[in-house]
Amino acid sequence: MTIRDTPNVALLIETSRGYGRQMLRGIVRYARLHGPWGFYITPGDFVQALPQMQQWGGTGIIARIETQEIADAILETGLPTIALDLTEEELKPSHPLSKLSEVSSDSKAAARMAAEHLLERGFQNFAFVGNEERVWSKRREKSFCEAIAEAGFKVNVYNSTRTCSCQNWGQDLPNLSAWLQSLPKPTGTLACNDSRGRDVLEACRTAGINVPEELAVVGVDNDELLCELANPPLSSVAFNAEGTGYQAAALLDRMMQQKQLKPKRLKAKPLHVVTRRSTDIVAIADPDISAALRFIHNHATEPIQVEDVVRHLGISRRKLEVRFQQLIGRTLHAELHRVRMERARRLLAETELPIPKIAESTGYSTPSYFIQVFRSEHDTTPAKYRRQLRD
Repeated sequence: MTIRDTPNVALLIETSRGYGRQMLRGIVRYARLHGPWGFYITPGDFVQALPQMQQWGGTGIIARIETQEIADAILETGLPTIALDLTEEELKPSHPLSKLSEVSSDSKAAARMAAEHLLERGFQNFAFVGNEERVWSKRREKSFCEAIAEAGFKVNVYNSTRTCSCQNWGQDLPNLSAWLQSLPKPTGTLACNDSRGRDVLEACRTAGINVPEELAVVGVDNDELLCELANPPLSSVAFNAEGTGYQAAALLDRMMQQKQLKPKRLKAKPLHVVTRRSTDIVAIADPDISAALRFIHNHATEPIQVEDVVRHLGISRRKLEVRFQQLIGRTLHAELHRVRMERARRLLAETELPIPKIAESTGYSTPSYFIQVFRSEHDTTPAKYRRQLRD
C-alpha cells in the first residue's frame, strides 16, 4: 500500500472518557490488523474540531457530532462517516445526519442491567441522576424508570445541565446535596455515567450521607480510573466498547472501499455491572435473607451448595427457601448460579484466563460442567462467547 493509498481517518471521539478510550482501542486494533491507517485526533472532551479534510487527505470520519458547525463540516466533506449516539430527531429520515452510519451505546439494556443490580440488593427506593443535555442520559433515565416500574416501584429523578465548568458544578453541588438528603433511605441510585456518579458521591460526602448504607450508587461506562478514584469506589455498568470500536472500524473500512453503501447501526452492548464499594450492600430488612445473600456473594467462587448456605445460617432449609423466594424472587440455587455466571462473564471479558481456570474461579467442580452450564445459559460456549466479545 502506498502513502497515497493509506486511509486517513479523523476520530472526533472524547479521549477524556473511558468509553471513548475503549472505542479508540478497538479502532486502533482493527487498523493494526488491516492497515496501516493514519489518524487525526485531538485529545479532549466532547467538543472537538474537524481538520481540513481535503488538505489533510482524509478518507473517513468517526465522530461524536456535538454542534451544528461540526455537522455541517462533516456533511460538506461527503466522506464515509460513522456518527456516535445520534438523537431521535437526527435519526428521522428527513434529517441529513440520518444518512450516516451510527454507533450508539445500548442505553436501554445498560439501565435495565443497573436496575436489576439494585433490585437484587433489595432496594425499594430508587433515584436517577442525569444530564438533560445528553441523549444517552435521557434514554437511560427512561429505561431505568420503566424497569423499576415493572418491579412495582417508582424513581425520583434529578436532572441538570452538568458541564465541566467548575463554576457550574459549584452551583449545582448544594442543590444535588439537598435533593439527595430529601430522598427516603436507603435508596438505590443510577447515575447516567461515571462522571455523574462521582458527582453524586461528592454530594453525598457534602451532605453527610453514608454510601452505600443510606445511598447506593451505580454509574455507567466503567471508566476504571474515574471509578477507582471515587470515594468510595464506584460500581458501574461495563460496555463492550472496545469490541464495538473494532466493528466500527471494520464498517468504515467497507464504506471507504465502497463495499457498504447503506447506513448501518451498531450498538455497544452492556456486559455486566462491575461491583465496587458504592453498591456493596444488601438492603434487606430480614437478617437471615441478608446473611444468606452475603454468604453467597462472598463464597460463590468456592464449590459451595445450597446446603452450605443453610448450614451457615443454622435455620430450617424450607423456611429459608420460602422467605428467600418471597423477598428476592429467586431460589437460593438460582441466586448462586446467577452470581457465578456474572463472575464468569467478567473473567471471560476482562482476562486471558484459560477456561479451566475460570471454571475453578467460579466455583464449578469441573471445566466440563462449567461449559455445560454456560452453554445452557447463553446458547454458546465460554470460548465462543469470549471471541464474540472481542471480534
